Amino acid sequence: MADTKHFNESFERISEEKRNRILSIAISEFANRGFTSANTNTIAQKAGISVGSLYKYFETKEDFFLTVVDYGITQLEKTLETVLSMDLDFFGKVEKIVRIIQSHSRMNQDIIRLYNEMTTESNYELITRLSGELESLSAKCYIEMISSAKKEGTIASDVDSNLSAFLLDNLFMTLQFSYATVYYKERMKIYLGDDVFEDDEAVVNSVMKFIRRALGG
Repeated sequence: MADTKHFNESFERISEEKRNRILSIAISEFANRGFTSANTNTIAQKAGISVGSLYKYFETKEDFFLTVVDYGITQLEKTLETVLSMDLDFFGKVEKIVRIIQSHSRMNQDIIRLYNEMTTESNYELITRLSGELESLSAKCYIEMISSAKKEGTIASDVDSNLSAFLLDNLFMTLQFSYATVYYKERMKIYLGDDVFEDDEAVVNSVMKFIRRALGG
């Protein structure tokens, strides 16, 4: 999880199995009902704990939500870090990420929906705290990846590393939402046809062609 903790020490003292159970149930509740409508009583009941215990672990509902989002996004970041450590060139890593997005988003729809809920939540203060903590890792990774590719001559040397990293991350985020949320799925169908989710290879090839041409690869 992120260095900034939003939970009390008592949460760290319970078993890992119990922590993961609470967080997994909370991911589903927050993802499907949103921060405002999510019911902590329901989460506690499904997790087999009392509401009192829940608030011994977290000072506020906001802290609980922040911990849950951090847990969910950390699962995504672990996958990203695995790809970045592979012995592949820039485009090889990007293609690997696109393929993982297709499979991972389908298998972890609640986490992706939670991420989507986070980005559309109207609580400004909450979003400010989340974006600063959760986006910094991927931003740093993508900027470094693009800068290295420029030095190696894999992509054009005049590419703006920071802007390209930002646009690449937005493309990845949109793809994640498109494989996990109803709105973005329907949106993708409008552009690419009703059968778009039946041909992952065609999507990968088209996305990679677009990225190669955009970055001069």
